[in-house]
Amino acid sequence: MKTRINPIKLLCALAVLAFAVGCATTQQTENLLSAAGFKTVIASTPKQQQHLASLPAGKITTAQKNGVTYFFFPDVKNNQMFVGTQTQYTAYQKLRLQQQLSNDNLMAAEMNEDAAAWNSWDGWGTGWGF
Repeated sequence: MKTRINPIKLLCALAVLAFAVGCATTQQTENLLSAAGFKTVIASTPKQQQHLASLPAGKITTAQKNGVTYFFFPDVKNNQMFVGTQTQYTAYQKLRLQQQLSNDNLMAAEMNEDAAAWNSWDGWGTGWGF
């Protein structure tokens, strides 16, 4: 017995893959960090530049100073880092969640649109080899 590929499931899988690739951009993270109130700090000394280069790219790291937790996101390309406290980090997490929900809703709407388009193909029969 031949297994048929459901075209709607195929489209959904491709949409999820495209979405996952597009969501991981550094620019989006930097935009969200700025919107959440993170400050940009320029690495102006060789020691600061060395420290900036030592931070893991694309990752938020933490450090404590005087009992306060600080969150860092390096932007080596622009010789700067984004720095925030717990308040800004919490705001960043909320913005990231809102963006994810918004993207999920957009993808669901597009999938519904695609499903409606496929339903209009009923007159073509079922012998396409899917």
